[in-house]
Amino acid sequence: MHLVDLIHHFGYPLIFALVMGETMGLPIPGETSLLVGAAAAGATGALSLWGVIAVGAAGAVIGDNLGYWVGRRGGRPLLLKLAGRLGLRDKVFPRAEAFFARHGGKTVFLGRFVVFLRILSGPLAGASRMPYARFLLYNLSGGVIWAAAVAVIGHVLGRNLASVEGVIRGAGWGLSLLILAAVALALWWRHRRAS
Repeated sequence: MHLVDLIHHFGYPLIFALVMGETMGLPIPGETSLLVGAAAAGATGALSLWGVIAVGAAGAVIGDNLGYWVGRRGGRPLLLKLAGRLGLRDKVFPRAEAFFARHGGKTVFLGRFVVFLRILSGPLAGASRMPYARFLLYNLSGGVIWAAAVAVIGHVLGRNLASVEGVIRGAGWGLSLLILAAVALALWWRHRRAS
């Protein structure tokens, strides 16, 4: 069964759950479900554009809040352990904390619009001890604006649901492969410099 069929069958609860899961740190198609739900609203009227925006924004804000608290409560030791295994604990982790201290709000807000940052910004903000009130402000504003922008795009493209899903899936895989290649290149370069 395709995502389009699932959205038609399960509607708002599925969009909410997928967006929430993605923004709390799970690599699942939250943005795609929001686009497809809005496209369905534009093409068939099965869903309301305002309803899609509302559940998308709610899922984004709640998911990021859950990710923040997971990062705040247990993510820091896990990230420190992982960074230690990769030899990054003393170099990268302090820089990441300093970056979040200076640019955390912008990262949470703008991270909504970037696939891997959308997944990681909540847990990273919590693990780096970003003040919760500041996180919440940027999380709310970013979640609402992101959900509205993505839903409006999906709504406009709603006449070609299958094409929209195929293009988004292809773009997501392409971006994922590009990021994996960049990580592999960075690890290779680091290994080469250490030799």
